[in-house]
Amino acid sequence: MELHNYMEDAVSKNIDRILDRYKNVCKCNKCKLDITAIALNNLPPRYTVTEKGKLFTKVRELEPQYEVDIIREITKAIKIVSTQPHHE
Repeated sequence: MELHNYMEDAVSKNIDRILDRYKNVCKCNKCKLDITAIALNNLPPRYTVTEKGKLFTKVRELEPQYEVDIIREITKAIKIVSTQPHHE
């Protein structure tokens, strides 16, 4: 197994679902990457290197606060990117 930030998976898994709620926000790849980067910079990393670590991280995903934090940071990032998009 390699070093992996599981938080990247969690943000990627939720970004499209949350973006669907915002009809007037650009959903191009550049804007999605900007939203992802901003959200990840404001969330604690969840690095794993073993299967045991991966399992502990997956168990933590079941905690309600875990999902709330991810949704909050993605939503904040959407608002930032929608007011200052960097795409062409």
